[in-house]
Amino acid sequence: MMRALSLSELVAPLSARLEGENISVNAVSTDTRSLPQGALFVALRGERFDAHDFADQAVANGAVALVVERLLPLDVPQLVVDDTRIALGALGAYNRQLFSGRLYAITGSSGKTTVKEMLAAIMRESGETLATRGNLNNEIGVPLTLLELQPKDEFAVIEMGASGPNEIAYSVGLAKPHLALVNNAMGAHLEGFGSLQGVVTAKGEIYDGLADDGIGVVNIDDPHHADWLTRLGQKRVVTFSQQDTKATYHARDIQLSANGCYRFVLCAPQGEASVELKIMGQHNVSNALAAAALALADGRSLASVARGLAAFQPVAGRMRLETGVNRCRLVDDSYNANPGSVKAAISMLAELPGERVLVLGDMGELGADAAQLHAQVGAYAAQQGIEHLFTVGELSVHAKMAYEEQRPSGAQHFAGKEQLVEELSQLAHSDMTVLVKGSRSAAMEQVVVNMRAEV
Repeated sequence: MMRALSLSELVAPLSARLEGENISVNAVSTDTRSLPQGALFVALRGERFDAHDFADQAVANGAVALVVERLLPLDVPQLVVDDTRIALGALGAYNRQLFSGRLYAITGSSGKTTVKEMLAAIMRESGETLATRGNLNNEIGVPLTLLELQPKDEFAVIEMGASGPNEIAYSVGLAKPHLALVNNAMGAHLEGFGSLQGVVTAKGEIYDGLADDGIGVVNIDDPHHADWLTRLGQKRVVTFSQQDTKATYHARDIQLSANGCYRFVLCAPQGEASVELKIMGQHNVSNALAAAALALADGRSLASVARGLAAFQPVAGRMRLETGVNRCRLVDDSYNANPGSVKAAISMLAELPGERVLVLGDMGELGADAAQLHAQVGAYAAQQGIEHLFTVGELSVHAKMAYEEQRPSGAQHFAGKEQLVEELSQLAHSDMTVLVKGSRSAAMEQVVVNMRAEV
């Protein structure tokens, strides 16, 4: 829990009016279902909901005070504000100001959660570390994460997502990081950004939140890195690359292990260190370099970076290897998908021995080019020699059709996940790798759950 805060000390930061007794709170929540005792409940209001209607339930569940936009007939102290969403951000920013440790901000179209977890594993080698939980990376999640900061924390690793412009600018303004990273920019959430250039520009907002003595970490393997270098101006910059030896941090001797994971030598101004990853896919070498660059640029040792990366374990839904039906190799990469991350996953799958199956659900938020982008990943799977493509969803059928133009057999489209799992279970064997991928909206984790081997 955060340190106790009195309601009177929150009046100025929130531009609030205190109605009732000046008490202290030791937590902040926006969810009546998971309220810690002694919490301050923030009654958010959206287009389709108004948490003011559930404030009585919040009090019954343990809230001792409220942040509201109108005084409610409840016998608890209330901080009355103009906008509870802005107030939540102000609460997060206030608790951030009380934090004296180092804070790292991470965004990108793909890999940002993996980089966040890798960096957290590295920083835990040096001290108490808070990292964003789950997907709390938007205008609500970032303040809630900042409110988890405690006096014992020495490091904070904050993930920032966005579905449109100005969202990262808002989050980074609250977090005020010492170091910031755009991991990459790809065709994700194009509906909100308008174009790929819109994604590049919006992701770059994270660098605007750096103080003059802050450090920008830039992936020079990304084709848009020049935009971010320009945006950083005179601020200190460090770079990383899988291949370019001119980068501040780069890899050499990248090798594929028998388990589908990679090992490499991390090259830095401080020297070199051998790194062995426990996550599949060569694109995760880049993610590891990103985490290493953030840590090394902020004074961590090569040894602690290597130990942290070795300790990192992939989280559910992100290139996690499991045992599937009939002892097939089941790769759970179901958490999310965009064209770039799907192609990276296909490249990983293509490197593995044995028979290979890509199970693809729809990729969401791609706008007018959605059908074409699905077709591109289907064609790429065929080009990479993937033996089977199983698709489910209205858009993924375009991937199936494009695959068939190059490989007449091997692709199947299913009306639902149950039929897909039934067919895949019959096909699976011990020398087969099944990779499951799709956007959050596609809920492809349901396929993973039903394809796991019974213990």
